[in-house]
Amino acid sequence: MTDLAVAPSLGVSAPQALAGIRVVEVGFAAAGPLVGKYLANHGAEVIKLESSRAPDVFRSTYPPFKDNVPGPDRAAMFAFYNDGKRSVTLDLKHPRGMELARALVAKSDVLIESFPAGTMAKRGLAYPELIRENPGLVMLSSCNQGQTGPHAQHPGYGSQLTCLAGFVHLLGERERAPVFLYGPYIDYIAVGYGVIGVLAGLARRAATGRGTYIDLSQYEAGLQFMTPAFLEHELNGTVPTRAGNDDPIAIPHGVYPCKADTRDDRWVALSVWSDEEWVRFREAIGDPAWARERRWDGAAGRRAARAELDERIGEWTRGRTRDAVVSALRSRGLRAAAVETISELFADGQLAHRGLWRALPHPVIGTVQCLSAPFTLSATPSRQEHAGPTLGADNDHVFGTVLGVGEEERAALARDGVFA
Repeated sequence: MTDLAVAPSLGVSAPQALAGIRVVEVGFAAAGPLVGKYLANHGAEVIKLESSRAPDVFRSTYPPFKDNVPGPDRAAMFAFYNDGKRSVTLDLKHPRGMELARALVAKSDVLIESFPAGTMAKRGLAYPELIRENPGLVMLSSCNQGQTGPHAQHPGYGSQLTCLAGFVHLLGERERAPVFLYGPYIDYIAVGYGVIGVLAGLARRAATGRGTYIDLSQYEAGLQFMTPAFLEHELNGTVPTRAGNDDPIAIPHGVYPCKADTRDDRWVALSVWSDEEWVRFREAIGDPAWARERRWDGAAGRRAARAELDERIGEWTRGRTRDAVVSALRSRGLRAAAVETISELFADGQLAHRGLWRALPHPVIGTVQCLSAPFTLSATPSRQEHAGPTLGADNDHVFGTVLGVGEEERAALARDGVFA
């Protein structure tokens, strides 16, 4: 095995981990497509089956668009989340379109879908039917609350699931309304479980020759991250609720303003986890007279006067740059980090070292800074060559080369709207 410290700079001559695996992806937004992205990044041929009549919402609805002009091939969100894939268009309501879809799945190893529960069955693509033609098929269905149960048909996005899972009840200040999490948080949790599920299915197939159906409830995936709150209720009978930046152990614990620079305001996050750390913190800020008062020596005393403590710390941080605050605290072995802006992430030295950002070409947008996988395989690192495909860019290759549909027939099918 290669030393992980140098893995990001390895060459790409070795076969990728998923080379030879073909994946058909039928879904939209992030929860399903991000699973396909990570498989593509490691060598799988991922074919995104789309429709120009009902395009992926990331193509049609979510900005930003190139030059602020909406268009299915101008959507940065789609290009970002679908790098390395192929795109084909099919009308699944057309009998011939359905035939081609089934033929493509029959020649594939994995099928990923993220439609509402039961949608694939209604379209004639239920797993029991598909494995008659492809017994080794690994199929992942990723939807809000799973394929079965009394709430399986409830509509919604990740934002609603975040509320259902209790996250939002914990976010915000005491005695104030809950605060929405930015974005569909649970979607991204579900992606990790989806990738693991598909890989487990492929491993099982390699051992047994049999395929696997994976019914992934995004709601249940999100609940895995609520364990501390569940245990608090189970063991102590309390109902955890909003507490701002308060922490049951660390005090102080929060985000504090620093000296603003010419561009923007600046903030630092810090936390002190023990009385011994408090002494080091006090020394780091210059051991002022107020901090030497006995009432601050224990966590209980610091917590009892938290508002005053936060104000005192804010007075110290406001007079210093963010970098100076972080440096002073880290030099004492304390936990502190900058609150980075989005633009700063692209220049983050740690992310650059890990090769997280990949500048990938796109025929319409130009260059898109895409994310590599958040893990590195020492012998077979991820490889990324292009941003998300333009709509239907690979129709000729997939329907011609993979499925063997002749040029004249493809032209006729296009005229008949099958490739819509």
